[in-house]
Amino acid sequence: MTSIDERLLEDRMTQIEQARTWSPRVISKFETLIRGGDEVSLYRANPLAFARDRGVAEPESVDLFLHAARAGLVDMHWDILCPHSGLVLESFGRLRALRSHFVCGLCDIEGQTELDDFIEVSFSVSRQVRRLALHDVDNLSIEDLHWKLKFANSGRLPGGKTRFVDILRSLVRGMTYLPSGLTTTLQAEIGPGALSGVNVQTQAGFTLAVVLPPTVQMPNTPTIIRIAYDGQRFTPAVSAVPPGPAIFEISNTGPKRGSLLLINWPPEIVAMPEKPTLEFDPYVSGGMLLTRQTFRKLFRSERVDEEEGLGVRQVTFLFTDLKGSTALYERLGDLNAYALVREHFAVLDAIAHRHAGAIVKTIGDAVMAAFFRPVDAMAAALHILQEIGRFNREHGQPAIILKMGAHCGPSIAVTLNENLDYFGQTVNIAARVQSFADAGEICLTEALYTVPAVRQLLAGHNVEEFDAPLRGVEGEARVYRVLADRSAAPIASTASGWR
Repeated sequence: MTSIDERLLEDRMTQIEQARTWSPRVISKFETLIRGGDEVSLYRANPLAFARDRGVAEPESVDLFLHAARAGLVDMHWDILCPHSGLVLESFGRLRALRSHFVCGLCDIEGQTELDDFIEVSFSVSRQVRRLALHDVDNLSIEDLHWKLKFANSGRLPGGKTRFVDILRSLVRGMTYLPSGLTTTLQAEIGPGALSGVNVQTQAGFTLAVVLPPTVQMPNTPTIIRIAYDGQRFTPAVSAVPPGPAIFEISNTGPKRGSLLLINWPPEIVAMPEKPTLEFDPYVSGGMLLTRQTFRKLFRSERVDEEEGLGVRQVTFLFTDLKGSTALYERLGDLNAYALVREHFAVLDAIAHRHAGAIVKTIGDAVMAAFFRPVDAMAAALHILQEIGRFNREHGQPAIILKMGAHCGPSIAVTLNENLDYFGQTVNIAARVQSFADAGEICLTEALYTVPAVRQLLAGHNVEEFDAPLRGVEGEARVYRVLADRSAAPIASTASGWR
């Protein structure tokens, strides 16, 4: 029987309802998930899957889970996925704990983590609201530890429909806990190829070649394979084993209980020069979340490790600035001009949020915004031109005159002045491109303009191209100047899908 703290659930659902206006029935759909969802869907809830399965807009679904995390109804965690096995390598409750380096003991690989590649932000129902078996890791069966907790279910080989975890299950030759101070025995039938063992909780692992020595027949009696485990690493007594029956004797001399998963990779997988990267169902990546206005407002205390920063493979930056701000302040006086500028900041903030972006910071009268998808940044820029036109008609003279610039590329997420920020050449180029724009214009780089969805969005707009010097780019670079059609209909949000 499911145990739910009804009073706590009602209190926290009320907080979410009062946080903002939601679409009809969204709250009831979310409460149904909390009450009736299975263990896996509630321990690693995916807002994009929730949106898809329940007919909710993706941006609203992400905001819903973020508000639920703020209210304490769910816990947010940042999971590093192995790109080749779907193994959840590590899971962190706070952004600042996220590491820039990953190791997979099963695949015997390591690499750099990037916020938009294989860092999944998922949500678990609070154990105070509804207790799950997966909350008590120490009491899980060895099967649930692996197949419910430690492997992402949606990963598939490129172009395939079969889940990789199902392929992996067929290759398992044994799994067991390793009690401290004891020797654990496993029996298995081993085929040619290679044998990998891993503790999925620590990523300690080993690999043994499975080969039949020349002139030697398949053994009828089991091969004894002894492996030492000290809590940090596995040390097999041999580097290769013959195919056939085998008895594994694993001695744990470490201070804590360990675990072991044995996988027998067939020769065709062993022969692959490079392990294929899995395709996953869409999920909320770390890169997406950092460009989400709701996240930045609700979780202002979240920080990136100041010593390292975290890489982002692609992010789009939009810079805006006021033209003629000196004359504006002289005409209205500092207080009145500042009030007008703040009003225009609010307009930009609302538009960034509508297009799944975020205002990263203001710099004097200028704004720096970030977007996960290039087309969202471009849609926001066009929308800003229209809304500022309306804003000026409502306020009269003097007018707010904006110029904008945008660029997309890799960046580093950092914490500067207690604020989640970005650093790197992409930021510098976006700021530089903005300086080429005149009143009511948007300038963008070739990297951004050539994105197919951006080209499609700009179809019918007046676009001029020219060459200009960009810091960090040798010679001159191609820049595109866009003047929006003010008679056009309002720009619809392009953020219905994020991936």
